[in-house]
Amino acid sequence: MILAPLSPGQDIPGPLLCELTALYASNRAFHRLSGDFPDPDDIRPHQIAEALTGELAVPGAEVLLARAGDGRLLGLAITLARHPDPADPDPWIGLLLVHGAEQGKGYGRALAERLEDRLRARGAVAVRLAVLDNNPAGLAFWTSLGYGLLDRRTDRALGRPCAVLRKPLRTRRPAARMPEA
Repeated sequence: MILAPLSPGQDIPGPLLCELTALYASNRAFHRLSGDFPDPDDIRPHQIAEALTGELAVPGAEVLLARAGDGRLLGLAITLARHPDPADPDPWIGLLLVHGAEQGKGYGRALAERLEDRLRARGAVAVRLAVLDNNPAGLAFWTSLGYGLLDRRTDRALGRPCAVLRKPLRTRRPAARMPEA
């Protein structure tokens, strides 16, 4: 899996915008829960461009595209270096989407691990995220990766009830070597 940041401050090229729109549209069930789009069955390129431009305008935000070795867009992740609350010391994963046709193949787990590695390399000791209360599948996914419940609150943007999860980022140990025979 190759991660590439989406560059802030420039228009998203048409072919990439089409790929991103297909990615978002493949996650209709999530968008029905989130309410992020007026009609989850009719997500339009201009809506995606507007949403991602808004994300990239946030200081410390990063939009990462996850591609397979053959170039297929597998997913997308949005991270925040810091939460707007100054009392919150941890970076956040704001969104992790895997293309609907690629779900269940381990890409979500691999993308989450890559995000954790990036944050760890930048000196983070933990990472946080929020899962909407009406998304039990999302909660099960993140808790299976070692994220634990920290708090319950409403999100800042739309006032939706959420579970705030946190995971300590321990230093990874190198794989053990097997003695040669």
